[in-house]
Amino acid sequence: MKELVRPARLAPGARVAVVAPSGPVPEERLQAGLDVLRGWDLDPVAAPHVLDRHGVFDYLAGTDADRAADLENAWCDPAVDAVLCARGGYGAQRMADLLDWEAMRAAGPKVLVGFSDVTALHEAFAARLGLVTLHGPMAAGVDFLKNARAQEHLRATLFAPETVRTLASGGAALVPGRARGVTLGGCLTLLASELGVPGARSSAAGGLLCLEDVGEDAYRLDRCLTQLLRSGWLDGVRGVLLGSWEGCAAPERVRAMLADRLGGLGVPVAEEFGFGHCAGALTVPFGVAAELDAEAGTLTLDEPALR
Repeated sequence: MKELVRPARLAPGARVAVVAPSGPVPEERLQAGLDVLRGWDLDPVAAPHVLDRHGVFDYLAGTDADRAADLENAWCDPAVDAVLCARGGYGAQRMADLLDWEAMRAAGPKVLVGFSDVTALHEAFAARLGLVTLHGPMAAGVDFLKNARAQEHLRATLFAPETVRTLASGGAALVPGRARGVTLGGCLTLLASELGVPGARSSAAGGLLCLEDVGEDAYRLDRCLTQLLRSGWLDGVRGVLLGSWEGCAAPERVRAMLADRLGGLGVPVAEEFGFGHCAGALTVPFGVAAELDAEAGTLTLDEPALR
């Protein structure tokens, strides 16, 4: 797995677009998020359809075409330096194939931030555009708005990425060891549902795979991991970092399942790495070469996430 192209870091005054590629966004949370970004001396602009609601499917932030247009237009706008997703939910997969990937490639690299349902976009941006993206808190996310650690780690990654080249977990090693590879991953259920999709990567070989999820029972997580194992997608993975499993059955049950499914890979597996659906979530760049030390609970990037 090759390293991807790193976008430029942000500077004070940078314009950032906030889009809603997935679920509907509460207006009060959007405004609070925009205020946080203004406090960072950024110039945030909300995409035209960011507060839309789909007329039939209330789990979508507007139509697929409008959500895709907001993302594409923001990405292709030369005045926009970064695109931040407002929230997750569901819907990114529905609009991904409506994007003009050639036009977005021609627009050049810039920063994409999001997690959860945005996993589908992380995969697409890696496979189709060859870009580093940031698995991090979203502008209208509750955990982002109410947690100083999440805000500060994202801010440091955007403005001074050399200061956060080492990410430290609060957990231990599920499987000890050290490994080198290129970071990738996201929400487990999304990664499983991306298998076989045109434009998605066909394997995690050579990667340091970051996994997390929310609100899934142990057997559902088991099913997704088993699907990734049986498909061969996990063949050649170098190491695994486990984030949060908020609302995913009892922690000991989830841990036993993860050990059972991942232990046979023969690679280091680090627990409780503090990214994903949890308070104070760390921002993890995808597409960057790094070293995982499972026993020390550290991920050390070879280079800063952004140039």
